[in-house]
Amino acid sequence: MKLKKKWKRIFWLSFSIIILIIFIIILANCLISRETKYTYNDVDSIPANKVGLLLGSAKNLGDRPNYYFVHRIDATAELYKSGKIKYIVASGDNSRKEYDEASDMRDALIEKGVPDSVIYLDYAGFRTLDSVVRMNKIFGQTSFTIISQQFHNERAIYIAKQYGFDVVGYNAKDVGRKAGFKTKKRELFARVKVFVDMLINKQPKFLGEKIEIK
Repeated sequence: MKLKKKWKRIFWLSFSIIILIIFIIILANCLISRETKYTYNDVDSIPANKVGLLLGSAKNLGDRPNYYFVHRIDATAELYKSGKIKYIVASGDNSRKEYDEASDMRDALIEKGVPDSVIYLDYAGFRTLDSVVRMNKIFGQTSFTIISQQFHNERAIYIAKQYGFDVVGYNAKDVGRKAGFKTKKRELFARVKVFVDMLINKQPKFLGEKIEIK
């Protein structure tokens, strides 16, 4: 009888924890999804900003192109050529010598006709939080346009708003549901981590010398 009661308590405790986790995930995602009002799909309607922040992604997935990367490059080039941004900060992960998201983005933008002279590289954009905060701490910007897919833009905008930045997002084309399933699943937990980072006052891994955009 005692063993039965013990297992019953364990069951209800486990059940309660699972429900709490689900509630937290749903709440975090709902709060961040509200930032969709600051994102734009149409280049004609988005407000102009001096600088665009291009959020990093791997150029390839194994031996295949990464279409998150491809579409972000297309969106950034479109914004620049439309005169909605004058400069670009390509922010990505360069934690290993053989892996350099920022340089890959620069090279791809140049291929799209964007001048090298308007592209600034941020090699320490290891996470979305790092990229957003470094836009102010390193590049001196408090108002800028974030460029990524909509789900990513919403999270980046939410982070930026917590620091008092005036930002909008330009939505790059998304990838198909099947190809993007793992990324969207990770995004659920990445949104929860936003609030954990806020609680512990998480800061970028690296800062460094300021870079003037002119």
